[in-house]
Amino acid sequence: MSTFARRLRQLQPKGRAPRRWLFVPYDQLHDGIGPLAREAPGELGIVLVESRAKAARRPYHRQKLALVLANLRHFALEQAARGVAVRHVATARGYAAALEPLVRELGPLRMLRPAEHELRAELRPLVAAGALVELPHDGWLSTAADLAAIPGPPWRLDAFYRQVRRRTGVLLARGKPVGGKWSFDAENRQPWRGTPPAPEPPTFAPDAVTREVGDLVAREFAAHPGELHLDRLPASRADAERLWAWALRDCLPWFGPYEDAMSTQSTGLFHTRIAPLLNLHRLLPARVLADALAAPLPLPSQEGFVRQVLGWREFVHQVHEATDGLRTVGGAPIDQNVLRADLDLPATFWGTPSGLHCLDRVVADVWREGYSHHITRLMVLGNLATLLGVEPRQLTDWFWVAYTDAYDWVVEPNVLAMASYGVGGLMTTKPYVAGSAYLHRMGDYCRDCEFDPGTTCPITPLYWQFLARNHDRLAGNQRLSMPLRNAAKRPAAARARDAAIAAWARATLAGGGRLRPDDGPTGPSGR
Repeated sequence: MSTFARRLRQLQPKGRAPRRWLFVPYDQLHDGIGPLAREAPGELGIVLVESRAKAARRPYHRQKLALVLANLRHFALEQAARGVAVRHVATARGYAAALEPLVRELGPLRMLRPAEHELRAELRPLVAAGALVELPHDGWLSTAADLAAIPGPPWRLDAFYRQVRRRTGVLLARGKPVGGKWSFDAENRQPWRGTPPAPEPPTFAPDAVTREVGDLVAREFAAHPGELHLDRLPASRADAERLWAWALRDCLPWFGPYEDAMSTQSTGLFHTRIAPLLNLHRLLPARVLADALAAPLPLPSQEGFVRQVLGWREFVHQVHEATDGLRTVGGAPIDQNVLRADLDLPATFWGTPSGLHCLDRVVADVWREGYSHHITRLMVLGNLATLLGVEPRQLTDWFWVAYTDAYDWVVEPNVLAMASYGVGGLMTTKPYVAGSAYLHRMGDYCRDCEFDPGTTCPITPLYWQFLARNHDRLAGNQRLSMPLRNAAKRPAAARARDAAIAAWARATLAGGGRLRPDDGPTGPSGR
């Protein structure tokens, strides 16, 4: 018998008193939401399912698999210690197949509405048959009414953010935004040059339960990508509390000014790294929001964090719900590739060197940690994939498997809608693309790159060629009017050179090759 199974048996409440049973999905691991928060532990039972079919559905990062499984098992032990009866099911099948026999034994199970569209779809027949009774998920900070209260579709974050803040009163004084602005985003764009020092994330001593999960992942999912570091894995409620205390104390005071900065010295800089735990509900969004509002933080940092948790996170969830997972809007199917990008995801995203230090470094960070902060996701990975013309669904699926905090409600709006502009202006105002000057200004990747950002780097020609090939599709976008005009004014020779460099970069990376300054149109033989 495993350590986990033995501990769970020891902690299980004795006796056979009647219980009201609840199925708790893998991302609702907190007793501060739903019936676990409102009803007596001695009257409740929960069902937790480990589905190998789910874990094997995609080549998920091994750190993500370990994170989910370790937290689920520690949650089981924590609830049993409270007096909640726990039925833990490990199965090679899916969730519906695991729950059907339990429904026959225990009767209908209650369940908070799953966050993931994929899980809702799998369980829909059981809900329709009355075997699962769906309850509202009260872990969210917004409601469908908040999205319905703003203009749209297309929807915009700023309108949603103001709506939710007005309804909740967060950072308002007499109905006005504290500090006179709804957003301090313009102030939060400083590059980081080494000071103040970036905090080192805490480590966690894995206990026997976490070590068993590590052994399981290494044994059964050895073919999955990514490194596995159990000492970087917060698994228990105490671990979650320690990570949040570190984030609140050491990260958030400097989060605002350096929110957009990138560095090879630190993958996270002053980002809190709590998204994986928020998305599992090991940390409750309402709690971290309250703590951040109560802390003596500089207003730009405080508002920047509020905008992430109360703004963007809730916005992407509500849009994903309203569009059936970015599938339909107003009864019409959503085009998920409005720019007609057609390049298969290059091997560089799986670790084959591209020759672009910014891209190679961030990809390596992701496969080492299952993490990089949101600007490297958007302005390195998303930006370069979009400039190259990578097909949006392939990029989205890569993010889904590579990041420890990725679930469909998170990754599809963030990648299909924002990073790749795959669904056009449905919830973002423009493609988030930039040339090498932005990367050089906001990070230090160029320092160790074979390419020079001002002369040989192909990213700026890729940027101009992106604007040229998508001119007609983007012509009505007011936020791109100036870049599009500038692209059209480029001399014919420059436009031809942009096209040649873009073709060389796309072909080289598509073939698994490495870009080198002397090999393409930017090299001596091409000038």
